[in-house]
Amino acid sequence: MLEIKVVALAGGVGGAKLVDGLSRILPSDSLTVIVNTGDDFDHLGLRICPDLDTVCYMLAGLANLTTGWGRKAETWNALQSLAELGGPAWFRLGDRDLGTHLERTRLLAKGYALSEVTQKFCEVWGIAPHVLPMSDDQIPTMVQSDEGELAFQDYFVKRKCQPRVTGFYFAGIESAQPSPGVQQSLSEAEIVLICPSNPWVSIDPILAVPGIKEVILDRAKRKQVIAVSPIIAGAAVKGPAAKMYLEMGINPSAASVAQHYGSQDMGGLLNGYVFDHLDAGQDQEITGLGLATLVTNTLMKTLEDRMRLAEQVIDFGKKLLDGNV
Repeated sequence: MLEIKVVALAGGVGGAKLVDGLSRILPSDSLTVIVNTGDDFDHLGLRICPDLDTVCYMLAGLANLTTGWGRKAETWNALQSLAELGGPAWFRLGDRDLGTHLERTRLLAKGYALSEVTQKFCEVWGIAPHVLPMSDDQIPTMVQSDEGELAFQDYFVKRKCQPRVTGFYFAGIESAQPSPGVQQSLSEAEIVLICPSNPWVSIDPILAVPGIKEVILDRAKRKQVIAVSPIIAGAAVKGPAAKMYLEMGINPSAASVAQHYGSQDMGGLLNGYVFDHLDAGQDQEITGLGLATLVTNTLMKTLEDRMRLAEQVIDFGKKLLDGNV
């Protein structure tokens, strides 16, 4: 196994897949995953943490690989009963998944922090890497749209991403704090990896938590920060990232994602950038941003794909650290 300390920022299916690949090539104490919680919300009296659960289910071998969310071998009896009674069944909670939310909500009500609950679940599920929510504070992502302001899950699931997006903000971000261990893990990381997750609603909420971006920028001075593009040939593999780009007047491309992370607002966050061979024609534009690049096959259809990409990304990071790219 590779011996190097890696901290991955992740959310959504793409992030979960690459994290799974990393977990199979790195020792358990070498990988920490910081997960977006901006899409967390309360539903039916339960605290739902979609990105945390997607990452944890993937690492535990419990994920439904067909849908990209929820658990495998799922049943839907509770949801069916809810719908028959006229309840809000728009957010699909399977019976197995429901148990996760029930126990999380119970523990939170007893005074446990979200990071403590996540650690407990990881221990039960046999997850070896450290999985940390970006914050124990609630920081809901709000979507600004042509239909007004929408809570993220209302936009994403209930409205199926139909409203046109004009922007985002993260409620309560000013007073939020990183969860315990986040800043220390980042400060000790040899490679900080931004996974192929939606920049706007999976990665930006993490970077917006006071104190997190500052530590990553310090890592960037040492050529330690890499991102993997979630956009391939102008489209997102899964999710509304490309649609969001278009609606905000930005061409959805690998180069646009690189520009996003390398923008003045971000302080020039990246040293290295990984993107798909279908976008090889954008290499000059991306290197023009001052980034080292790795052009490869970034589509992860199989477990072998996840491990291959993880190995390539870590090898690229090592070369970047050694000044060999």
